[in-house]
Amino acid sequence: MSAPPVTAAPTAPRRFYHSLYVQVITAIVIGVLLGHFWPETGTAMKPLGDGFIKLIKMIIAPIIFCTVVVGIAGMED
Repeated sequence: MSAPPVTAAPTAPRRFYHSLYVQVITAIVIGVLLGHFWPETGTAMKPLGDGFIKLIKMIIAPIIFCTVVVGIAGMED
């Protein structure tokens, strides 16, 4: 007796708004509209943007360090 073949369950098609580029473009459009129509709200949200940029700058050095370490560790003699 042989086992019946295992088939994967059909997957639902991926929604367009799950794509990263769609989310980024949507965020840019929302930011432009917010800055144009409600500039005081955009100005009030400036600390959030500044904090985000500081977090990105803070993560760059460890990523570069890890990349260099992995590159050196992967070298062959």
